[in-house]
Amino acid sequence: MSTAISPTIRRARKADIDSLVVIEDRAFAGDRLSRRQFRHLLTRGNASVLIAELDGVQAGDVVVLYNRATSNARLYSIAVDSDFRGRGVARALVAAAEADAITNSRAWMRLEIRKDNAPSIALFESLGYHRFGEYAHYYDDEEDAWRYEKTLHATVGGVGLGNDVPFYEQSLEFTCGAASLIMAMAALDPEVEISRRHELRLWREATTVFMTSGHGGCGPYGLAVAAMRRGFPVEVFINDTSVHFADSVRDLAKKAVIELVQHDMEEELRVGGVPIHETAMDLDRMRELLAGGAVVLALISSWQIYESKSPHWVVVTGMNDRFVFINDPLVDREEGEVRADSIQIPVRFEIFWHMSRYGRRALRAAVVLHPRASTPPR
Repeated sequence: MSTAISPTIRRARKADIDSLVVIEDRAFAGDRLSRRQFRHLLTRGNASVLIAELDGVQAGDVVVLYNRATSNARLYSIAVDSDFRGRGVARALVAAAEADAITNSRAWMRLEIRKDNAPSIALFESLGYHRFGEYAHYYDDEEDAWRYEKTLHATVGGVGLGNDVPFYEQSLEFTCGAASLIMAMAALDPEVEISRRHELRLWREATTVFMTSGHGGCGPYGLAVAAMRRGFPVEVFINDTSVHFADSVRDLAKKAVIELVQHDMEEELRVGGVPIHETAMDLDRMRELLAGGAVVLALISSWQIYESKSPHWVVVTGMNDRFVFINDPLVDREEGEVRADSIQIPVRFEIFWHMSRYGRRALRAAVVLHPRASTPPR
């Protein structure tokens, strides 16, 4: 009984360009990568080109693209020579691409598949990829494409509460803080009400009244006050104690209201004995808090994710040696996202540190909730 030989995977070199083009021609009727494109990918592109060999012959290749600003990798192209199909080449190339992406500190792999390509759809779905969107008229012949995604780091594998943090999706565009607070409190107390009624009640307590436009958002002091009133030991880390979220508010009367509300919240926190650390929380301190059973709410700039100039709150659920994991209460359904896309999102350390600041003053703020039986350090 013969044993199937597994493909050997190696990195492509410029000397492979001719054979890569031959594989493209044999694998696809259209939308082929050209010689010029392969040369760019191998010399100047932020990409990996991997080749599978069987019996000493190049049987297929995969191209993975990397965006320096995100934690995503994109499986841009996978081609298997028609003479080698059915011998596990595609699976081996996908596994190699995923390993390469993890080595490059990427947390997701995304790709597009023709809607009429049933074998590829079956392959990637069997490998754990889920469909999250589509592109109309994506290919040269106007065929549509499905968008697929897979999380490469499915578990925290480090410190933090991880999957013990329940997910709650914000119901309004301005209630990210309240939704994040619900997740944090429910992680520490399973009896906490998870409902829209509770979300809006928390928002009313924590809001700064005015924002750049429309309804007010929740500031760090407001979220801490709401948690304190419900019996949770709380501490606040903040690098700027001036009036928060007021830079873009032009109306002087509105600025005065924001300032008055913030000072009132700060006074309530100090009377309640809540530690307010006038410094940004660094990643080492965050790791210590998560390891101690705390849950961290972090302020980020939504520009990094949604290209919106508004502050946004997320819940930090854990860390490992490369990523901060977050639950993002916003599910961008207009972009085809589902709840799974907002749960346990891995964000590389350097990206998280860059995104966890807001506004011209680079405000960094975090609200830390501890189990009710504990006492936060002074």
